[in-house]
Amino acid sequence: MAKKAMIERERKRQKLVEKYAAKRAALKEIANDESQPMEERFKARLKLAKLPRNSSATRLHNRCQITGRPRAYYRKLKMSRIKLRDLASQGQIPGMVKSSW
Repeated sequence: MAKKAMIERERKRQKLVEKYAAKRAALKEIANDESQPMEERFKARLKLAKLPRNSSATRLHNRCQITGRPRAYYRKLKMSRIKLRDLASQGQIPGMVKSSW
């Protein structure tokens, strides 16, 4: 089980990303537009730099919905490999069978 503080920190980042997504996208659009004057593009880059760092989507890290584990995460199931194996062994995931050979 992950520390509760780490899980809460990730939730806080997620809220910041959602809050600033539109503003960040608009500034990026201006900054990358070649038809805009260089001064406008530079001002957009400065405004983008002043936004909180944690509002960037690249700072998010996927975590297991059940345990909060940050590694070995399956996107489709939103859980880690360890919890996936436990639930599959208990027969709680429909259609999943433990392989043996």
